[in-house]
Amino acid sequence: MKLTSHYILLFIIMAAVSCNSADKFDIEVYETSAKGNQLSKLESFPEVDQVVEISINPDERYQEITGFGGSFTEASAYLLNQVSKENRDKIIEAYFGESGARYSLTRTHINSSDFSLGNYSYAPERDLTLSNFSIDEDRDDLIPMIKDAMAVSKDGFKIISSPWTAPPWMKDNKDWKGGKLLPEYYDTWALFFSKYLDAYKQEGIEVWGITVENEPLGNDSNWESMHFTPEEMNEFVKNHLGPQLEKDGHDIKILGYDQNRDHELIEWVDAMYGDEEAARYYDGTAVHWYGSTYDVFPEALRYAKKAAPDKHLIQTEATADAEVPVWKDDAWYWSKEATDWGWDWAPEERKYLHPKYVPVYRYARDMIGTLNNWVDGWIDWNMVLDRQGGPNWAKNWCLAPVIVDPENDEVYFTPLYYTMAHFSRYIRPGAVRIGHSQSAEGLLVTAVQNPDESIAVVVLNQSEEPRGMQLQLNGENRYIAIDGKAIQTIVITPGG
Repeated sequence: MKLTSHYILLFIIMAAVSCNSADKFDIEVYETSAKGNQLSKLESFPEVDQVVEISINPDERYQEITGFGGSFTEASAYLLNQVSKENRDKIIEAYFGESGARYSLTRTHINSSDFSLGNYSYAPERDLTLSNFSIDEDRDDLIPMIKDAMAVSKDGFKIISSPWTAPPWMKDNKDWKGGKLLPEYYDTWALFFSKYLDAYKQEGIEVWGITVENEPLGNDSNWESMHFTPEEMNEFVKNHLGPQLEKDGHDIKILGYDQNRDHELIEWVDAMYGDEEAARYYDGTAVHWYGSTYDVFPEALRYAKKAAPDKHLIQTEATADAEVPVWKDDAWYWSKEATDWGWDWAPEERKYLHPKYVPVYRYARDMIGTLNNWVDGWIDWNMVLDRQGGPNWAKNWCLAPVIVDPENDEVYFTPLYYTMAHFSRYIRPGAVRIGHSQSAEGLLVTAVQNPDESIAVVVLNQSEEPRGMQLQLNGENRYIAIDGKAIQTIVITPGG
């Protein structure tokens, strides 16, 4: 009897120890800061008077994450052909390799875009059967860049392809810019998508998703574009594109809209998901960030999610636009100097949405804010640009996380590269956003649980002063600190 009691007591003690051990956690902290950290691992933390309690709740679960990444453009691919093999490999590894950002969700253009060397189409001549369809335009640059990325990506990545315009012969204005797709060519344009997917598949490149049209509201005819109303897009999708892809056996995600996530988004999701026939083909909604330099439009994003709770909500494009890149000056990317198109061109009643901004904050704030409002994927625009912010045939200069000088074979990894990596490297596809709360304002926070059960918490401190953080999980507490003007990713491994 005594022996039995002894073993019962021992079992209870061991069980208690086991439970306590499971509640503990190990952490690794990585920081990028205005003072010079570049995704640097921190081993110690200073004592800071201002401490914010951040509680993580893995039982509170939201959307599943599709991924983070950037875009394969002809401009980026062309530039990679201009630098040395050493620098080309360095950039590809930095974006897709295990030592780098590990991009998992990407985008590319169907036919040319403004970030091409000129206008082109895979079917330049009128031909209803598209018998001469060819992706030869992509063989020297885009396709090799994608294949190089595939070769170094351990987990692989998804590709979303978007057209800026149909070939001019299919449009009412017979121009690359503006105009509409003529109804008589709806079937031919749907076939065009199918042939594109087949051609890329023959190259060994599987496309995961398509958007029906990049920016269907147009861009004031400054570069390739084609206009759709929500009702016209529904007509094309439900009676032409969807059935054509279904008939040809393409297992592909179709994303509608693909423009700014402000008030127009609500109109579009009402139309897309209010039409049962069209809604059957839509796998989600694509959005862009150009409606504001600071507002993530949370109400519109939540409205879109509520309209289609089982479908994707993916940001397919973002860039610090209307700027020529600043070369090898990290401080600029941490300063409030950048402007966008809206600084000059937005209607007077919307100019307040486009003040000057800090590029690092714009990226980090946007990714945190959209994640916290149901976005499940976030894609940057060009991965590589030159010191002019091109090449771009329309002279629509932009920034990119990596800038190159081909003449001198130099590469500059801007702070935006490290900002992107704080998300893409540590938040993996299949992760689920989880609950968090904080005891005071001043920090922007999001948290996810990865498929391997690790937890990634991303924190942005926009103030000049460092902040202490008391991280709470499963009843355990851990003190860390974040520098002023810094972004951190905290990787938590339970059961330490």
